Amino acid sequence: MQSVKTKGNITNADIIRNPVSAGKIGDTTNLAKMVFEETNYEFGIIKEGEIIHHSYRFTNTGKIPLLISGARSTCGCTIPDYPRDPVQPGESGVIKVKFNSHGKLGTQKKPIYITANTYPSLNMISIEGEVIKEKK
Repeated sequence: MQSVKTKGNITNADIIRNPVSAGKIGDTTNLAKMVFEETNYEFGIIKEGEIIHHSYRFTNTGKIPLLISGARSTCGCTIPDYPRDPVQPGESGVIKVKFNSHGKLGTQKKPIYITANTYPSLNMISIEGEVIKEKK
């Protein structure tokens, strides 16, 4: 991970801090903000075994560099890939998601949780659609 360029004596730890402390909301005006072009992708109807790839584009509309510390889904069939380097204010990034429909039949809705130095620190995007059995 590259070092974050900031003004003053701000460290990476300061940027990653959680603004919620002891049940009180801190000052959220100087945090990073993730604004997605879309938060849900509907892939329609696919045959079991197909793999779907989708990219979620976002912009950091906050005042400090955006640091994503993790991205996960509720199932091993959905794998997110996110930028490891800071996304500077005003810049954009992409979270790529791969959904493997093998063994998944019926309606599927898979959330992807992104943890970052935003408020709230957990951001969610999702992928959904229907998986049908291929007729033989």
